Amino acid sequence: MTGVPASAAGGSSGARRAAAGAAAAASTAAPGKVSGTAAARSADGGAPGAGPGASSGDRHGGTAGAAAADEAVPGEDAGLDAQDDGKTPRGAKIAAAAVNQASVWNIANLLTMLRLVLVPAFVALMLADGGYDPAWRSLAWAAFAIAMITDLFDGHLARTYNLVTDFGKIADPIADKAIMGAALICLSALGDLPWWVTGIILGRELGVTLLRFWVIRYGVIPASRGGKLKTLTQGVAVGMYVLALTGWLATLRWWVMAAAVVLTVVTGLDYVKQAIVLRRQGIAERKAALEEKEA
Repeated sequence: MTGVPASAAGGSSGARRAAAGAAAAASTAAPGKVSGTAAARSADGGAPGAGPGASSGDRHGGTAGAAAADEAVPGEDAGLDAQDDGKTPRGAKIAAAAVNQASVWNIANLLTMLRLVLVPAFVALMLADGGYDPAWRSLAWAAFAIAMITDLFDGHLARTYNLVTDFGKIADPIADKAIMGAALICLSALGDLPWWVTGIILGRELGVTLLRFWVIRYGVIPASRGGKLKTLTQGVAVGMYVLALTGWLATLRWWVMAAAVVLTVVTGLDYVKQAIVLRRQGIAERKAALEEKEA
């Protein structure tokens, strides 16, 4: 009545059971590969009609296989997602950082190294022949002037052309204080400058450095215009004392040094004020953040 032999019906049912068993085994062996299950289900549903069922099985199997292939390579998928989102993959960021890292041997750092080398050269020239020979003092002044001028350019070059390095951050302030300290100590040792002037200037520089470290966890104390004017005035005054000046120029240098001492004290007190305010603000912000977190 049905026209379908029992053997054929049994054969079709057996084929379906065999296909389902093979799909289950494939799913257990490789969880990421789901195409076998999808293909088996499509074949099972399409057994009565070979044409449409086979076509449906092929389409679903191909789609599932592509999905399984994507799941099988998570690294590539993540990289593609990062590119689609406009984000640079981690490896590319590291490579870019390595390329963009400024070399230690850049022009800004070379100028800083020159200042460090000029410190012992300046001391040798300053103390040559007893320290009172005008010719040697003129050469010492030239070394001091070169050091002060390069101080004006190295930081500007580093910031403008992205040449900032860890070496420059450490060596630049050391070179600044080394050349100024060497000049002040030599002048006081030769009796040209009172020791109390040297003490005030060097004490202020040391105090400001300690203040910066004291409040560094709360922020950075920016350089003020008064501080820059102080540095310029100190450089001019010390340079005039290095030269063997006489007459009205010797009187003029005394007044320039007096102005430098006043600016040194005033800007030092201003740094103390800024440090105290910055620390109080930092403590208040931390306290507010803790209270908000507890609430």
